[in-house]
Amino acid sequence: MDEIEFSSTGSGWGSRSEVLAVGWGNSCETVRSLLPRGLLNSCPAGVSSCPASSCPFPSARSPRLTLLESVLLPGPRPTTGGMEFLELIRTGRAQVKLLRGPEAPPLRGTLCVTGHHLLLSPGPQGTSDLWLLLLRSVDSIEKRVSGDSGTITLRCKDLRVLQLDIEGVEATLDIARSIEALSSLESVITSFPFFYRPRGLRLGDAWHFHPPERYYKRVARETNAWRLSEVNEDFSLCPSYPRAVIVPRAVDDDALARCARFRQGGRFPVLSYHHAPSGTVLLRSSQPLTGPQKRRCAEDEELLRAVLAGARPGAPGFILDTRSAQAAKQAGVTVGGTEAKAAYPGWKRLHRPLEKGRPLQESFVRLVEACGDLEKSMDGWLSQLEACCWLAHVKEALSTACLAAWGMEREEACILVHGAEGMDNTLLVTSLAQIILDPLSRTMTGFQELVEREWIQAGHPFQLRCAHSAFSHAQPKHEAPTFLLFLDCVWQLGRQFPLSLEFGEGLLLALFEHAYASPFGTFLCSSEKERCLCEVRTRTHSLWSGLNQPKVRRKLRNPLYIPNPLAIWPSVEPQSLQLWQGLFLRWIRPPEPSQVAWEKVWQRLASKEKTEDCESTSKPQS
Repeated sequence: MDEIEFSSTGSGWGSRSEVLAVGWGNSCETVRSLLPRGLLNSCPAGVSSCPASSCPFPSARSPRLTLLESVLLPGPRPTTGGMEFLELIRTGRAQVKLLRGPEAPPLRGTLCVTGHHLLLSPGPQGTSDLWLLLLRSVDSIEKRVSGDSGTITLRCKDLRVLQLDIEGVEATLDIARSIEALSSLESVITSFPFFYRPRGLRLGDAWHFHPPERYYKRVARETNAWRLSEVNEDFSLCPSYPRAVIVPRAVDDDALARCARFRQGGRFPVLSYHHAPSGTVLLRSSQPLTGPQKRRCAEDEELLRAVLAGARPGAPGFILDTRSAQAAKQAGVTVGGTEAKAAYPGWKRLHRPLEKGRPLQESFVRLVEACGDLEKSMDGWLSQLEACCWLAHVKEALSTACLAAWGMEREEACILVHGAEGMDNTLLVTSLAQIILDPLSRTMTGFQELVEREWIQAGHPFQLRCAHSAFSHAQPKHEAPTFLLFLDCVWQLGRQFPLSLEFGEGLLLALFEHAYASPFGTFLCSSEKERCLCEVRTRTHSLWSGLNQPKVRRKLRNPLYIPNPLAIWPSVEPQSLQLWQGLFLRWIRPPEPSQVAWEKVWQRLASKEKTEDCESTSKPQS
C-alpha cells in the first residue's frame, strides 16, 4: 500500500491535508481478495464487482480508486432509507476535463461518482495526484449540453466554482442527476462522517476535549456563586441545551424547571462567561413568554436577582436584546415579549437590533455575487459592496459585542443577552465579547473550546443554518450565515490585533468549510440532543482531533502570537473594516503580493520554530 496526500484545494476539507491509503498496480479483484470481509463498499465505477479487464483505471501506473472508498468507508454498505447508494448512481464514470479556476491548471481523466465523493484520476500521462470532492460540499448544479458533449458547473459551499466538461450527453445528464441526488440527502446517519475512518485517529478521541465541566472548573476557581446543574440530563427541560449548564448556586433545579417553562424553547438564563477582573458575568437565554397577558415567573425573577447577588455589591445588570424595540413589542402581542422593568429590579434593558435569518442570508448571497462579477467597474463594485450590507452586519455585530464587553469591563455590570430564540445572534454576541475580554479565548485551545461551548453545545442549529451556502437555487428556509459572520468578525479582530490571537486565518477558513460540509461529526445536527440520538460522539470523529494533530496545529498557529492579558477593543469605524478577501476572493484571483510575502514570513518562522523544537528534544538530559 502506498499513500497519496490530497491537498486542501482538491478535497475541500479545510486547510489541512488528508492522507488516504490507495492501492497501486492492482486490479479491483486483486484488491478485494486482500481486504477483510465487510470492509469494501461500493466501487466508484458504480458496480458491485468488476473484473480487471473492465476496471475504469486499467493502467498499472494509476491508483485503484476502488480501494479508496473501502479505506474511507469501512463497515457495512451505507444505505439511504433502505436504498443503496448504488441505486442513486446512474453513471459511475466518464471522461472529463475539470476546470478549477483561473489560477489552477485543468485536469483531464476519469471521473467516478461514489456514495459520498467525486473522484478524478488523471490519465497515464497526467500527474499521480487524485482529485477528491465531498459531494456534501456541492451547493448547486447547472448542466448544459451541446452536440455530443456536456458541461456541469458545480458551485460549492466553500464558494468554489468547478466546471466539468464531459464526453457524451447521456453521461453528462446521468452524472448531474447522480450528484443532485447524492448531494441533497438529508439523512444524518448516512452522511460521510459516519463512515470516515482516517489513519491515526480513533473513534472517541477529542470528543472529551471541551466538556462543560471543564469550563465550570475554571469558574469554580474564580467564584463559588455558581454551580454545575444536570437538570437537563435527559434534554426534557430544554432540547437545545446540553446536559449540564452553569447556573446560580442559590437557585435549585425545581426553580430552573419553572424558569424553563417561562422562556421560549426552554432556554432559561445560563452562564456564558465569568469575568474574573470585575467579578461580573455574561449570560444568555431566549425571550420570556410574557405574552399579551404580561405573565410573570417568580423563579425567573429570582434567578436574575441571584445573578446580581453573586456579583460585587451594587453591581448593575443590563439585558441586551438583539431585537429592535418594535420587534420585541410585536413579539409580546403573541407569546413572547421582554422582561418587565418592575419585575426585574436592578436590570435595565437595551435594544441593539441585529439582522438574522433571510435578510442575513440574502446579504451573503449578494456579496458572493458581487465578488464573482469580474466585469464591474470600480464604481459598480463599490456600489454592490455597499448594497449587500455585509460589512454593515459585521460592524453591528462587533459594536454590540463591544457594548456587552464594555459593560462588564468598565461598568462592572452583569449582562444578559437574548433575542427571540437565543440560538443565533445571542451566541454571536456572547462569543465575540469573550474574545474581546478573555485572553484564554484568543489561544488555539481556548478558541476551540469557545466554539464548542458557545455554538455547538449551546444549540446553534448548524444542520439548518448551514444546509446551503450562497449558491443554492432553493428558497431559503432556515439558512443563515450567522456562524460565518462570527468568523468574519474574529478575522477583523485578528487583522486589527495581529499579535493577540494565537491562531491565524487558516483555522477560521477550516471552521467555515467544516461547518458547511465535513468528514468529521462536530458540526452535525442542530443540538446535543440530536447528536445523542444519532450517536455522533461514538460513531464519528471529532474535528478537534484532526485540527490538533501536531503538524496541522503548527500550520494553523499564528507565528507572531504574543500573549496579551488585556482586552482588545476593535475599531468599528467603516474605514477600519475590510472585506475578508482570504475567504470571499480566494478562488477568484491570485494572492496579493503582501499575502505571498506574509506566507514566506510564516514559513520561515514556522521552520525556525520546528528546528528549535528538534534541537531542544535532542539535547541530552543533565
